[in-house]
Amino acid sequence: MTDATTTNSLNKFEKLKAEKDGLAVKAEIAKFALLGWEAMDETDRDHRLKWWGVFFRPVTPGKFMMRMRVPNGILTSNQMRALAAVVQRYGDDGCADITTRQNIQLRGIRIEDLPDIFETFQAVGLTTVQSGMDNVRNITGDAVAGLDADELFDTRQVVQEIQDMITGSGEGNPEFSNLPRKFNIAIAGGRDNSVHAEINDLAFVPAFKSSAESDNSELILGFNVVVGGFFSAKRCDPAIPLNAWVSPDDVVAVCRAVLEVYRDNGLRANRQKSRLMWLIDEWGIEKFRAQVEKQLGKSLLTAAAKDEIDWEKRDHIGVYKQKQAGFNYVGLHIPVGRLNADEMFELARLAEVYGSSEIRFTVEQNAIIPNIDDSNLAAFYTEDSVKKFTIKPESLMRSLVSCTGAQFCNFALIETKNRALQIIKELEAELLLTHTVRIHWTGCPNSCGQPQVADIGLMGTKTRKNGKMVEGVDIYMGGKVGKDAHLGTCVTKGIPCEDLEPVLRELLIKNFGAKSRQLVISH
Repeated sequence: MTDATTTNSLNKFEKLKAEKDGLAVKAEIAKFALLGWEAMDETDRDHRLKWWGVFFRPVTPGKFMMRMRVPNGILTSNQMRALAAVVQRYGDDGCADITTRQNIQLRGIRIEDLPDIFETFQAVGLTTVQSGMDNVRNITGDAVAGLDADELFDTRQVVQEIQDMITGSGEGNPEFSNLPRKFNIAIAGGRDNSVHAEINDLAFVPAFKSSAESDNSELILGFNVVVGGFFSAKRCDPAIPLNAWVSPDDVVAVCRAVLEVYRDNGLRANRQKSRLMWLIDEWGIEKFRAQVEKQLGKSLLTAAAKDEIDWEKRDHIGVYKQKQAGFNYVGLHIPVGRLNADEMFELARLAEVYGSSEIRFTVEQNAIIPNIDDSNLAAFYTEDSVKKFTIKPESLMRSLVSCTGAQFCNFALIETKNRALQIIKELEAELLLTHTVRIHWTGCPNSCGQPQVADIGLMGTKTRKNGKMVEGVDIYMGGKVGKDAHLGTCVTKGIPCEDLEPVLRELLIKNFGAKSRQLVISH
């Protein structure tokens, strides 16, 4: 730790971590269950439980959120059934959300049920450990890893190895339970940047490098490394090159070295300036790279001249041939990622009946059922749930992304998911588009809905209309994903949500070639 961490300049979160590591509350879960949420120590309830993926939500007192760890976004059908069973016990209060990190969050959880829930998870190999607060969040990898005939690297194993290193194989690892702030890691395995590498604190992008400086040298696949990407209320920045190339065998070790440098030197006085990029700003990228090399115990090779991200972004919705002859993966559209218990059970059933009992999540909050035999596709199409979670959604609904919003999140300034669905349905009834337009909603400047990477991003705010404060949005435009990815910028501030639909309609017509359905029909 830096000297700053031992001074009185520590922020309140650093002080509560110094008093007791968040991992320590695991031993007190049974006691919490007996006490009930109202009688718990508030610091344990509001903060330390997050180290075990349990989040107190003031907007739903007594009903907690639970965040899983789903490395590379892959679950078995048994694991999905276990999650569904937990959500089911809470009736109308229970639901789940697929997140923009290929993860899933459960809602409606009661503190009294935590011991049973943790036993259920352990029995099927699930963990929630270190999924909140100042820890490494869910590690993203290519959604079609091991399936795509065009992939460069299968990310599944290395993503699991990174998770095991960080979390002590799911039991909790105090080496990495006290970072200065949260930390995101992504491993790209294909050519389309499906993990959005540019918005991660640490990301690995496929790149070929010569094995030797000779005429007989061969090209070896590894990764260029980028660092420092993040969104926050204070600042948003894309990741920058570390000027380093690493082999697949070194990815885990480099993750460890970067995390150790950040853990021991990251800024801790001002919580709004604690993400990795602030340390890079203070040191400069050359010093940061040198410190990573020192921690790693060897020099890093310079980055390959170019990476292999040369495809436009794919969303994986629809039916696609796998590299395995005679098999297909099917991407199902899950509107804004929201699932109830019955729908979760149904996804598990589809995976068992038609696939290999595997379900995958994408960063667009959708689900993939892989390994469906050619002979089973016709029957698969007839399933009511496949008609509901369509493989051919409309252009606007297809790319709609939304954070949790004010229904469940106390940080959100506006309701997002329900409003997003309503407005998109209205726009689709009025407009025809020939291509998708990515519209992202986020309820506050923390940007969980990632509006800066969208064609049209909507960030929740409060604004005035007729002298009264109302829910509104700031509008971002110009974000790009895939090759040549970059962040969008704010173009309009303070649009009341009740006035938003015609504003979006005009943007879609002027900027994205949308046509009025009435005009098209009349001609």
